[in-house]
Amino acid sequence: MYKSGSMMQRLSLALGWLLVSGLWQPVLAGDNESAAAVEASNKPLIGINCDVQGEKPRKIGLSHLYVEAVQKAGGIAVLLPPMAPADLNTVLPHLDGVLMIGGDDYPPALYGEKPHASVSIMDKTRSDFDMALVKAAIAQKDMPFLGICAGCQALNIGTGGSLIQDIPSHRPESKVMHASKDGWQKGFNSHIVDFAEGSKLSKILGHKAASEPTSHHQCVDKLGQGLKAAASTADGVVEAVEMPDRAFVLGVQFHPERAFERNQKLFEEFVQAARLRQSERLKGDAKKE
Repeated sequence: MYKSGSMMQRLSLALGWLLVSGLWQPVLAGDNESAAAVEASNKPLIGINCDVQGEKPRKIGLSHLYVEAVQKAGGIAVLLPPMAPADLNTVLPHLDGVLMIGGDDYPPALYGEKPHASVSIMDKTRSDFDMALVKAAIAQKDMPFLGICAGCQALNIGTGGSLIQDIPSHRPESKVMHASKDGWQKGFNSHIVDFAEGSKLSKILGHKAASEPTSHHQCVDKLGQGLKAAASTADGVVEAVEMPDRAFVLGVQFHPERAFERNQKLFEEFVQAARLRQSERLKGDAKKE
């Protein structure tokens, strides 16, 4: 899928990525916007994975709400399309945080199971890259991580956990509406999420429970290594996980970006943790010079 082009093509692609992400802005001498460029350079860089859909044409993208949430919280969103492992290893050290988005279902084979009839497996290119991304991010102990919906599931799978493949089939007695069929057209369902007492998530959001937008039919089953449940719903479904021994590693099954004002503190804490990593990263870079 990935082909090497000429040096000029590769340079053009690199400059394009920097321009889109906001990492580089050409500033002329005396330019009145130079101060703004300097201010932007102090914002932490948040890598966000992308969805992959279709064949002709094949499209890579994501909801604008993820990007806007990062920007409103003070970060720079850097989109991460599926890439070769060597390229990911080049990019990741320059990031200050990783956010993983929602999407279709990860292959159950990743956690040793056969797919349930309800499973809609995501594009293999994305699932392969997502697993590489979450494992590489967690391997860096100071890397802030926020997983949303499928991103929460990726965190759990990537640390050795498993999923309930279909909540309605597994818990037919449940009266909680977790899925939101045609949500973008008809509006997303919301349900009450209870935050675990003493959890990092409850401390960040500052309350014991909240009504949150929801759009999922799967959830965490066996917890991944180092993870603890941080929230649940009335039917016992895990709605968030976190790593207590890390500064900021969180996964939420609900969609905080769709209710930003209610969840603004979550994104601000995430970006603040990324800012601390950025400070240490820049100090390390300065010592190498």
